[in-house]
Amino acid sequence: MKTLFPFLLLATGLAHAAPPRPPMKDFLGLNGHTVQFKPDLYRPVCSVVRDYHPVEWDLGKETAVLPKLPMAKNGVPWDKVYGSWKDKGWTIDACLMFESIPRDQWKDVPADAKAYGRAIAKQFGPSSTTPLLESVEIGNEPGKWSDDDYATMLRAMAEGIREGDPKLKIATCNLTTGKSGDYEKSVTTIEKNLPLVDVLNIHSYAQLENWPTWKRSFPEDPALKKYLPDIEALCKWRDERCPGKPVWLTEFGYDSTTKPSPASGTFSKWVGVSDLRQAQWLTRSVLVFSAMPLDRAYVYFFDDKDEPQLHGSSGLTRNFQPKPSFHALSHFQKVLGDYRFSRIVKNEPGKVRLQEYIHATDPKKVVWVIWSPTGEDKSFWQAIPNLPGKLTAIERMPLDGKLVSIPTKTPLSVEVTESPLYLMMEK
Repeated sequence: MKTLFPFLLLATGLAHAAPPRPPMKDFLGLNGHTVQFKPDLYRPVCSVVRDYHPVEWDLGKETAVLPKLPMAKNGVPWDKVYGSWKDKGWTIDACLMFESIPRDQWKDVPADAKAYGRAIAKQFGPSSTTPLLESVEIGNEPGKWSDDDYATMLRAMAEGIREGDPKLKIATCNLTTGKSGDYEKSVTTIEKNLPLVDVLNIHSYAQLENWPTWKRSFPEDPALKKYLPDIEALCKWRDERCPGKPVWLTEFGYDSTTKPSPASGTFSKWVGVSDLRQAQWLTRSVLVFSAMPLDRAYVYFFDDKDEPQLHGSSGLTRNFQPKPSFHALSHFQKVLGDYRFSRIVKNEPGKVRLQEYIHATDPKKVVWVIWSPTGEDKSFWQAIPNLPGKLTAIERMPLDGKLVSIPTKTPLSVEVTESPLYLMMEK
C-alpha cells in the first residue's frame, strides 16, 4: 500500500549560528585494541580509531619511573603500533586507562600522572617529531576510583599533557550527568577543571534490560530510557556549562553471535541479536547520532570471537572475517563519508524516518536516507514527492559487500524497510 505524506523541515539546531557539522568520515569511529587491530582490514569502515591504551603497560609497578618512550615497559613499541595505523590514514585517539593500575599502587598520583601526561604528549602529540596521536582520554571507566581521586588524576595528567604539547586534545573519561557509578564519573568531577578539557566523553548502549539478560533494542525505541536521553543530557549540560566543547560518544554497539547462550552461569539468560539486527541497528544508530549535537561516535568493537556474552560478540568482524555490519558501515562510509547531516525531513516514531545529508564541498550533491525506525521487520511502499534534486541512484544497505541498487523510476515510490535506503541526488 502506498502512503503519501508531506515532508516537514524540523528545527535541529540552536537559534544562534552553530559550527558546521562534521562530515561522516570524521564522525564515525571504531574501537580497536593495540597490537590486535588490523589497520588495513577496517579502513573501508572509517578512518578514526580509538585505542584502549593500558597505562600499566607503560608504568608497570613503578609509577614514578617513566618508560623509555616510544617503548612501553612491557616491550610494546608504540611508535610501531600507532605508526602502522597512521600510515594507513587513521586518526588516532588513545584512551589512557590509568585505572589499569589500582589506586593504592600509585606512588604519588599528582606527580606521577603529570610526568606521565607530559611524556606521552611530548612523544606522540601533534607538535612532536612522531605526531601519532590527535587526542587522549584521561581514563576509560574508572568507577573504582573515588570522585576526588579522579578529579586529582584528571587535573594532574591534563596539566602534564598541556606542558608536553598544547595541541594534543584532552578528553574526559566516560561521563554522566547523574551520580558516579561503577563505569562512569559524574560531570561534577570535571567542573573545576573544564579549561583543561577539550572534549567531553560518554559511553551509551541501547540497554532495554540489565542483568540477567542484558537485552538491547533498536536505537529509536522510546522504551530506552538511557541510550539517547543520556547523550542528550550531556549535550545540554555542555551547552549550559561549556558551550562549543565537542561531545564524543566513544562506545556504543550490539552483540551478535551464531552460538546459543551457555546452559549455566552468568550469561545463561543473556540475549544477543542477529547479524542482520546488528548491521541495521548500528547503521541506524550512526544516522540518529549524526542528527544530534555530537561530534563523533565510535563503534564498539572491531573484532570478536563469537562469544555469547555481554561485549563478547560486538565486533564488525568475527575472527577477522567481515560480518554484515562491516559491509553495512563500509557502504555508509562510501555513500556519506563526504557528506554532513543537514536536517531531519520526516520523523514519525514507529513509522518512518528520513534525513538529509549535503556534500561538504559541493552543496549540489544531496542524499536522503529513509528507513523504518522499528524492531518489527516492518516494510511498506512509500511515495516520495518533491525531491530536492535529480535522482541519480538508489542503494539499499548491503549485508555482503554486494551493491543493492534500486531502479530510479518517476514518480518515485520505494520500499521502506529496517535497512536504510540511500537516495542520491544532484540539484
